[in-house]
Amino acid sequence: MCGVVGFWVCPPLSLGEAKRLISCMADKLQHRGPDDSGIWLDEQAGLALGHRRLSIIDLSTAGRQPMHSSSGRFVISYNGEIYNFQELKADLTRLGRTFRTHTDTEVILEAIEQWGFEEALLRFVGMFAFALWDRAKRQLYLVRDRLGKKPMYFYANDGLVLFGSELKALCAHPKFPRTIDPSALALFLRYLYVPAPYAIYRATRKLQPGQYAVFPATSQGGPAKPTLQTYWDPLRIASDGSPPELDMSESEVLRQLEDLLRQAVSKRMIADVPLGALLSGGVDSSTVTALMQNLSARPVRTFTIGFHESDFNEAEYARGVARHLGTEHTELYVTPRETLEVIPKLPEIYDEPFADSSQIPTFVVSKLARRQVTVALSGDGGDELFGGYNRYFWAKRVWQAVGWAPVPLRRVFSSLLTSVAPERWDHLFKVLSPLAPKVLQQRLAGDKVHKLANILDSRDRDRVYQQLVSCWPQPEQLLSPQELQPADREVDPLLRLQEQLRMEDFVARMMLLDLKSYLPEDMLVKVDRASMAVSLEVRAPFLDQRVVEFVWRLPQHYKIRNGASKWLLRQILYQYVPRELIERPKSGFGIPIGQWLRGPLKCWAEELLAEKKLEQEGFFRSEVVARHWQEHQSGRRNWEYRLWALLMFQAWKERWRAQAPP
Repeated sequence: MCGVVGFWVCPPLSLGEAKRLISCMADKLQHRGPDDSGIWLDEQAGLALGHRRLSIIDLSTAGRQPMHSSSGRFVISYNGEIYNFQELKADLTRLGRTFRTHTDTEVILEAIEQWGFEEALLRFVGMFAFALWDRAKRQLYLVRDRLGKKPMYFYANDGLVLFGSELKALCAHPKFPRTIDPSALALFLRYLYVPAPYAIYRATRKLQPGQYAVFPATSQGGPAKPTLQTYWDPLRIASDGSPPELDMSESEVLRQLEDLLRQAVSKRMIADVPLGALLSGGVDSSTVTALMQNLSARPVRTFTIGFHESDFNEAEYARGVARHLGTEHTELYVTPRETLEVIPKLPEIYDEPFADSSQIPTFVVSKLARRQVTVALSGDGGDELFGGYNRYFWAKRVWQAVGWAPVPLRRVFSSLLTSVAPERWDHLFKVLSPLAPKVLQQRLAGDKVHKLANILDSRDRDRVYQQLVSCWPQPEQLLSPQELQPADREVDPLLRLQEQLRMEDFVARMMLLDLKSYLPEDMLVKVDRASMAVSLEVRAPFLDQRVVEFVWRLPQHYKIRNGASKWLLRQILYQYVPRELIERPKSGFGIPIGQWLRGPLKCWAEELLAEKKLEQEGFFRSEVVARHWQEHQSGRRNWEYRLWALLMFQAWKERWRAQAPP
């Protein structure tokens, strides 16, 4: 795994200044690639490429980047892994291509030489983001993989293009403006992340998954405006509405999925460095670990962290799975103090506002794994593919139950639910838990009841989904000046995406929306930044596009059956792990942020959210923030997620000296 960075400017800089600048930008990504670095310049064009390398395949200096194709026409700075590079290399060798290295980077270049850019791109199976310079056409390509595992930011304005794996590299350029985009800020407050194509800064964008940008040269030799192209989109797979009935029997579907998963896991076990797995003990990570161990001649190294707070601890489940599979298991119980020590690092790790609080344990477990391995496999993507999130069940049942009722009546019922504090709901659910069906045995039940109340007045099912994934459902109530309040439908990618969906099945709609938004912009961002901060490469077999395409075409009853999620995946897992080690209510990868904001984080939070400070900065209405803070401190409401979003923005803004729009 590596860091990609570069710029294209007209008129060109002097050679010395260009070298100094690209080296400085690349060094900001040293954590992504601590093993090697390189720069390359097209002095006449004004283009510079930089690279930081984390050596995984072919550890020799032959793999140094930026790398040239054999003809010298193409130059690449690349981040990621092409898992089918050996097959592509064999095909290219038969066509007469020769190779100097054992890297997948060289295979990318020679594939583009042989088949052309887009045809080659469609042949790549993997996670990747890269910048490719065509010296003959004087044309720049920026590319992001199909599911969005790897990031690519770019800034284009007034004869200058900057690009890189993380925003901190762009911030190192003196002409990069750090002016906050109001639309991006509003979206962050709603979703806890900034969704592509937006970035937190104005005139800056993220490539969307399955997309590439082409920057041709103008007649003056500088960069023209980019053309954006989508080369892969799960919407196309789902374009015919509900999946057709299959000609295969259930046993054939099971066998084919297991074969695809075994291939995906096997390909991701190829590395010239130590390898392991992140194991939570849930269905997804346990399935990946079970297949890894079945394919390995030695015990697989597995890693998990535990918490002394019982409501947040799943380490015992991971330990049971590891013991049954015979892995070499490492477990670390984390104290509140150790976890709290991560918080000051978050604005550096996540150099764009990001407020999924599971970012903290994700960093801790990545740091634990990095002590022994350089590559780890994970179960990311299983929930989105196989219907694993609790909201799929809740939303469908709620809409079926109340969707027929007039909105005013639903609002009355909503008020009744929110009149009881979440903590009291938690107590009630805990008392009733031994007698309640499994679906009602929920952690943080009070929060879920209040979430339910908030969706009751939704006018349609798409608004139900948006409410479920929203933290601040109405960010305009929080933002201060008028210019910080953009209109929803003009800027919200999720609303635009909902308008494109043709499928009628409510759960399938939610799963596809998660696959297109929540997965790449929250889950994968969280894992990428946390793991790369400690130079750990994380690979996700479920996100092999062949697995995604096969699973998405399956009828829904293969994913959700008799009220249980991941039916088909569980059938595979139960061949390797006893059912009783897995069957339990779903739990997230959480930490007690709400408790900490009333305890050890209270002083830190009060400083960032001080009334005078907020009024001077002019982003948020101080009276709204104060009300939320007071209600949380009193225990009347649990506003941990909303407050965490504000705190992560405030901490990020201070670290990066971001500016309000003029």
